[in-house]
Amino acid sequence: MIGSVDLAISVIYILGIVAIGLWAGIKHNKKTGDTNVAGEYFLAGKTLRWPVIGLALFATNISCVHLVSLAQSGFDTGLLNGNFEWMAIFTLILLAVFFAPFYIKSGVSTLPDFLEKRYDRSSRDWLAIVSVVSAVIIHISFSLLAGGIVLKTLFGVDMYTSIIVISILTAIYTVIGGLRAVVVTESIQTIVLLAGAVIMSVAAYLKMGGWEPMVQVLQDNNQMEKLSMMRPHGDSSGMPWYAVFLGYPIIGIWYWCADQTIVQRVLGAKDENHARLGPIFCGFIKILPVFIFVMPG
Repeated sequence: MIGSVDLAISVIYILGIVAIGLWAGIKHNKKTGDTNVAGEYFLAGKTLRWPVIGLALFATNISCVHLVSLAQSGFDTGLLNGNFEWMAIFTLILLAVFFAPFYIKSGVSTLPDFLEKRYDRSSRDWLAIVSVVSAVIIHISFSLLAGGIVLKTLFGVDMYTSIIVISILTAIYTVIGGLRAVVVTESIQTIVLLAGAVIMSVAAYLKMGGWEPMVQVLQDNNQMEKLSMMRPHGDSSGMPWYAVFLGYPIIGIWYWCADQTIVQRVLGAKDENHARLGPIFCGFIKILPVFIFVMPG
């Protein structure tokens, strides 16, 4: 458990994020005065620039769940899961070069809208249902659980109470501010997350005494394979190199190029150039997790 000063800083940060989200959404809506409610709410008035899009894409993908799980995977299997971070760069390039321009030119507000234009209403409805269910079960629930566990561990707050409070605070600025509020807060959270991860990684590296002591420990325990991202057939991890390279593109292309939570950030781009540059910028940021999330584990 940590002290009252740490608790105060955390509370101020959370309330600050909520305030910034509300301010960003409400101020933009008043400034534009746009009568296109759907365009303002779901697309942030088509005003998003590439730095914000890139940071928001990273935050949408990386949450507190990944911060913990990637470190755990580093402890268990070494750098193996770093493959999924670096291979995401190539699927982000596909999003930037092929998918984003196509979505922008179609003029849709959401990905289900695109399916309705391309196919029919039932296709839109099915994708909307799948998107909502998967977001709740896969993204939101685990993120809330991880957040609740962290708050309980650090501050002694009841986990379920923490989950309810986090849900309400997030819902306030999301419902009121729309996509604009979401991407602004996600951009800030990405910067804070990366800065914190860098500080922890450097502190751990210095505490360990550098690279050589870590390598020596791996050698002593006959675990040098943990420094390899390319595993041979029959590796105990169950993920040889060919499974990674053949399996990831199927999941990666869907996630980065056709998942509603990802594509929505791109649809709010100011123009096609910003829609292209946002994923490219996110691709550069995706270089970091191997070093500041996986390796510390």
